Amino acid sequence: MKKVLKNVSFVFLLSKMRIIFGQEISTQKQIVIDVGHGGKDSGAIGINGVKEKDVVLDIALELLKLNEQSKNPMDIYLTRYSDTLISLTDRSKLSKVLEADVFISLHSNHSDNPNARGVEVYVAKANSQYTKDATWLAFQLQAVLNKELGFESRGVKFANFQVLRETVGYCPSVLFELGFLSNIDEGSYISDFINIQRIALSILLSIQNH
Repeated sequence: MKKVLKNVSFVFLLSKMRIIFGQEISTQKQIVIDVGHGGKDSGAIGINGVKEKDVVLDIALELLKLNEQSKNPMDIYLTRYSDTLISLTDRSKLSKVLEADVFISLHSNHSDNPNARGVEVYVAKANSQYTKDATWLAFQLQAVLNKELGFESRGVKFANFQVLRETVGYCPSVLFELGFLSNIDEGSYISDFINIQRIALSILLSIQNH
């Protein structure tokens, strides 16, 4: 049976976020959202021509806007705000300079198998005082995208990606693969602006509950 991603009402999803839009936040969190790729590095290219660098930037900018509209916004910084290429070292340095509480690197996936689908979240393949917290956040991100929007969970995985390796000692950090652009269903879903809003809101919920 064909699995379909959920077109959840954006208003309904907003109603589930009272903690963001209606309650006081006791401490101001410093969040770094690493917007993958950019500039000459397009990242993955989907079957409909959508580029990973554009998808993740759209999600990050929408997440930023939703946060600013909330009653008690967090301090959220992006590693890029436009179609520019930022080095991996500079991306991870930002979390150290800002003394970030959370570092999330946004990406979307690609596979030669057109049926590959779902969300993967990676944690650094190294132990630190933040490993347990990062792993919990990774499971939370997967669970929210699965429950609210219907993305399949492909598991929390451990890897030696540079941005994770260079942030593991400073804060909980994860790398998020937001579905497969090579899958016709997920590629179409993730390139639609309404769904981009839903994804951004779901990620914001996970961060706020972290």
